[in-house]
Amino acid sequence: MTETRLTEARWTHVALPCGNLDASIEFYTSLTPLVVVERFADEAGESAWLSNDKQADSPFVLVLVSFNSTKGEQLGLLKPFAHLGIEVPNREDVDAIAAKAREAGNLQWEPKDMPGVVGYICALNDPDGNVIEISHNQKVYELVRGKWGGAE
Repeated sequence: MTETRLTEARWTHVALPCGNLDASIEFYTSLTPLVVVERFADEAGESAWLSNDKQADSPFVLVLVSFNSTKGEQLGLLKPFAHLGIEVPNREDVDAIAAKAREAGNLQWEPKDMPGVVGYICALNDPDGNVIEISHNQKVYELVRGKWGGAE
């Protein structure tokens, strides 16, 4: 049986406020590989946890929180350069996501090759104006897994 209890300190999430939780969920689930893990609600508002589908080996979630007191406002914090980064396995994935985001009016940066470890990137704006970078060939996943012995 797989251990589900936390046994050491881990970086587990990033939390962002949002003015419209349903619009944010639609954005992230249609333009990124994230899926809804859970939704919660209480007297202060509602929230959702999003992650890569079935990412059980190293859980990390994006927490989207919509407070009743700021519902309907645009609450973006990550701009103009601050961003969340999502790396995709193929260059064509960047182009496909950019095309979909362009059509939806969410494309912030057109796809472009960047020097060094940056790779091939584009960026999207979520409904609150936060910047989400989509990259190929940054090798964040490969470098970290290789450095700490997780390479397959």
